[in-house]
Amino acid sequence: MADTSEPSIFRYTLGFLLIGLAWGFTTPFIRIAAKTHSPPPHPILDTPGVKNSWVKSKIYGAFFGVVDLLRNPRYAIPLVINLTGSVWFFLLIGKAGMYCYCFHFLFFEVWLAYWLLEKVLATEEMSRRGYYIALTSGK
Repeated sequence: MADTSEPSIFRYTLGFLLIGLAWGFTTPFIRIAAKTHSPPPHPILDTPGVKNSWVKSKIYGAFFGVVDLLRNPRYAIPLVINLTGSVWFFLLIGKAGMYCYCFHFLFFEVWLAYWLLEKVLATEEMSRRGYYIALTSGK
C-alpha cells in the first residue's frame, strides 16, 4: 500500500529554499559568462548573401549567438542548474498547492529580496546608479 500522506512543511520549506538557491546563486554566473563571452568568427556571416539581407543576418546572428553561448560551459552549466530550479518549482507547486505557494512566496522571496536590497546590495555603487532607489520604496 502506497503512502499518500503529505510531506511536512519542513520539506516544502527546504524545497523552496533549494529552488531559490538554484535561481539566485546561478544568475550572477550566467550574467558574467554572457558579458565576458567572445564568440569565434563565423565565415558564413561575412558572405554577401547574408550581409545583403537584413532578415538573414539577424537570423544567422541570433542562431550563432545562442549556439556559441550554449557551447560555453561557463554559461551552460549555471543555465542548466537555473532551469532545473524552474522544473523543481513547477513540480513543488503542483504538490504543495496554491496556499503553500502563496505563503512561501510572500514570506521567503519577498522578505529575502527586501533583506538583500537593504543589507547586502545597498551599496554606494547601486545607489549612485539608481538601482537601489528604483527597487525599494523610493528612499
